[in-house]
Formats: sequence, C-alpha cells, structure tokens
Amino acid sequence: MRIPPYYRKPEWQRFFSGMAIGAVLSWCVFLYINGVSLEKNAKTIHEQKDEIAELKSDIQIWMDDYAELNKKNQEKLTVQEIKVKIVNDQKYKKYLDTLSIYEIEEETKGQLNMLLAKDLDSVFKSRDLITKVIENKSIKVNDKRYKLKIKSMVIYTAVSIQVEISLD
Repeated sequence: MRIPPYYRKPEWQRFFSGMAIGAVLSWCVFLYINGVSLEKNAKTIHEQKDEIAELKSDIQIWMDDYAELNKKNQEKLTVQEIKVKIVNDQKYKKYLDTLSIYEIEEETKGQLNMLLAKDLDSVFKSRDLITKVIENKSIKVNDKRYKLKIKSMVIYTAVSIQVEISLD
C-alpha cells in the first residue's frame, strides 16, 4: 500500500492549504472572541470586588454607629415601673388580709414614685437611699405597726423590690 501522490494534483493542494489556513483563521477568531469575553468577565469581577469592598466598609460604619447608638440609648434607659412584693406574708396571715398586704405594697410604691422616669444610672447610685426610705418607715395597718426590710432589689426599667414584713 502506498500513499496516493496528491502533490501532483493542484486541487488537493488547494484543499489542504485551505483547510490549514481556515484552521489558523478559525483559531484566531476563537482566541479573539474568547479573549474579549474573558476580558469583559474580568472587568465585571473587578467591579464587583470593588463594590463588595465598599459595601463591607459601609456595613462596618453602620455597625459602629449602631453600637454607639445602642450604648447611648442604654445609658438613657429610664425606670418605667415599680414592683413591690412582700415575701413573708404567710407568716402574718392571721393579722393581715390580702387587702392589707396590697395596701402595704401600694404605700411602699407610693414612697418610690420619685424613681419613675429617672435614668437607671441615677437610680442605681441612689439604691442606698431607696433602702433607707423603705426600711426606716413604719406602716400602720389594723392598729399595728409594721416595718419592712428589703430582701432583694433589681434595678432595670422595672424596679423590683422584695421585702419582708415584721412587727415594729
């Protein structure tokens, strides 16, 4: 078997040379189109990276501002409610009824009305004064005098005070 002598026929030479030139031209067109699309994609990626970096810096600025505002708002929190609870009311159940206990709690709340709408920092600093106001006052109910002693005090937007009652 031998290779046919195509080098003698110019039609085959033109066909193979056309295929070679077509392959080179199509390869050049492919490289050009691929290069343009890759360049466009690279430009888009670069723009998106810049935008992401800018948005991250904006987010950081917003987070810092938000934290600062939270800190300022927490400093400005005020007392909205006062709760007083007598914890040992069962001990004096035969002397005090439910209405008397309620009246003692309300009278104690009345003494602490000055705390409403005050900021938490000043209320916290005056907790010793609050303790003295409650413990130094004796309350008269049903011809008997009672003293209150603070067991626990929680100071936040609602000041919760648990007191024990004892005969004076």
